Order: sequence, then structure tokens, then C-alpha cells
Amino acid sequence: MPAKDEMPSTIERSPKHAQEIWSKAHDSAVESYGEGERAHRTAFSALKHEFEKVGDHWEKKDESGPSDEKAAGSRGSKGDTQGGVDANASKEHLLGIAKKLDISGRSTMKKDELVDAIKKANAKATREAR
Repeated sequence: MPAKDEMPSTIERSPKHAQEIWSKAHDSAVESYGEGERAHRTAFSALKHEFEKVGDHWEKKDESGPSDEKAAGSRGSKGDTQGGVDANASKEHLLGIAKKLDISGRSTMKKDELVDAIKKANAKATREAR
């Protein structure tokens, strides 16, 4: 099925470039691996190198690169995915995202706590946007 028919709503609410990255990576993965979860994971992996999830949509990152340990590795590598949160960003950047998402208590959080709080706020915003 073409990517435009399977595109998640968070990507539909994102910039055109994010949609293009996801679509091209998805369609290429379908050709290589067939339809299914692997094609979606591959498309999200490509997207997360240039975009990060903020609330119910994706925004361009300041610098391209993997967003977490899992994205930095290869298939089957150890590490957890952070659901589109750029866990490799500076604490200052994460504080800015947390402020944008109105996360309370952010000023006293450690970096890993900020990542978890942003991931939780993103999930909530996505649920509410559906």
C-alpha cells in the first residue's frame, strides 16, 4: 500500500518535508521487506534523523543525526527508542521543548527525566489530536 494511504496522523500534521522523508523511506522499505511493521519502523528511523516529535507533530531538528541509542545502532541493536524525542539533544534544548509542551517541574529534572516527560506529553498530545 502506498505510504500516503498509511501515513500516521502525527506525520500528516507535520511539515511537507517530514511527510516526504517518511513516504520515500516507507515505499523503499516496502519494496525491500514487504508491507508491515518493518517498513513502518524503517520509515520512522529515517524521519527521526532529521525531525523530532513535539506534541502531536514532528519538527525539524537543529542538527541531523540519530535521536537515541536505538536509532544510532543497526537492526537488532541494544538501546531503547525514545518515541521521536531527540534524546541526544542538549539538556538546554530539551528544556525548551518541555517549556513548549508546558511540562511542570521541568527546571528540576535531569536529562533522562526530561526525555521521559516529553515522551509522555507527546503521547498525550497525540491521543488528544485524534
